[in-house]
Amino acid sequence: MILPPKPPARPDKVSLWRYVKLFRQDILSAQPAKLYRAWMAEFRTPFFRSYMVNDPHILNLVLKERPDDFPKSGRVSEGLRPLLGESVFLTNGDTWKRQRRIIDPAFEGGRLRDTFPAMWKASEACVERLKEGESEIEEVTSHAAADVIFRTLFSIPIENKIASEVFSEFRDYQRSQPILNIAAFLPMPRWMPRFFRRRTRETAKSIRGLIASLTDERAAQIAAGTAPDDLATKIMTTADPATGERFTAEEMVDQVAIFFLAGHETSASALAWTLYLMALYPEWQEKLAEEAKVLEGCDFKVMSKLKLSRDVFREALRLYPPVPMMVREASCPEQFRERDVAKGSQIVLSPWHLHRHERIWPRADEFEPERWQTEEGRTCARDAYMPFSAGPRVCTGAGFAMVEGPLILSMLLKAFHFELVEGRVPQPVAHLTVRAKDGIWLKVSKRQTGPENSNS
Repeated sequence: MILPPKPPARPDKVSLWRYVKLFRQDILSAQPAKLYRAWMAEFRTPFFRSYMVNDPHILNLVLKERPDDFPKSGRVSEGLRPLLGESVFLTNGDTWKRQRRIIDPAFEGGRLRDTFPAMWKASEACVERLKEGESEIEEVTSHAAADVIFRTLFSIPIENKIASEVFSEFRDYQRSQPILNIAAFLPMPRWMPRFFRRRTRETAKSIRGLIASLTDERAAQIAAGTAPDDLATKIMTTADPATGERFTAEEMVDQVAIFFLAGHETSASALAWTLYLMALYPEWQEKLAEEAKVLEGCDFKVMSKLKLSRDVFREALRLYPPVPMMVREASCPEQFRERDVAKGSQIVLSPWHLHRHERIWPRADEFEPERWQTEEGRTCARDAYMPFSAGPRVCTGAGFAMVEGPLILSMLLKAFHFELVEGRVPQPVAHLTVRAKDGIWLKVSKRQTGPENSNS
């Protein structure tokens, strides 16, 4: 059985400063192998304690039963603040609740159906752009995911001048931004400078300026009654039902920045790893290519027929969750597994380790899409599957992603065949999301299909 690649584990014991260095380079390979078996692990620094939690009961407590007692940690958010400001991804308490009251209606119920034509067009455009030969697949999926975001948010394709500039600048930001800033490890008051890399600050400022030009233009269209009925218009015209307030211009820039990060970066990561898995397991690739023949005409109902594609995408999200770790903070003293957890302790929730936990998932490191149709698999999913987080803070775009991913995957497999490139085994590392250290390289060739299977 060929196993999908995963990072090498470090020795069980290293010095604090060695750990910090490893952590800043890649949080995945900085962790010891025992975390794939442990229910809870404690990590000590001179300034705070952190606890990685894999116990489903504690996860349920933190994310679902008492989420207000475990707000998002400010230590981790420091590194993302130059780009994301006070976006819904970083805020807590009443500010976060107000933001979600305004944002959530844009992603409810029939809105998925409304955005489907834009997703379909972006998927067709991805197929048109892809050429035969060896391709770096993360570039392909990043382009496709960015196209989906701009079409659904602002009704513009990725070829739009501003959209193209945001995409280009964001790639620079993704490469220059470590997942943690020094403030994650040291006690630093709010007034102290955070020592962001100059390139990181400049790129974040440029991205936010470009986003502001899009939101300003949309505000003018809304005022003139000429705005398209897309996600940006919906969010900008929705008032908080509790206060009647709408997002200010600055707040809207914050939210669009996180929509782009969460909706583009995470989808690109998940889709790239799924395509790699299809090349690694060609028998599954052929099953999905056969299923994809139902893709004829832009009809949302077709998604109910892409069952295998959905299960494969779920399994890829299990093995390669785009967001590998989330951090909460204990707002009061707790006791977990008979250990005292002090107020201010960091609670690390790791989808990466949870999804591969050897005491929860049978054959944890194996690619097994069929597990999702078994009672055993469904039980594991309830207890230990959170690619989009869980509870009140579950990603508002989770349903969006579970349409976008299987759709683009099926479109690509209907049109192309993907093969491994000899000597190019991707090594997972954590940047803003789980990516491959030197990219994911696959050989792409057009499928030999008859006229009845044309993608037109």
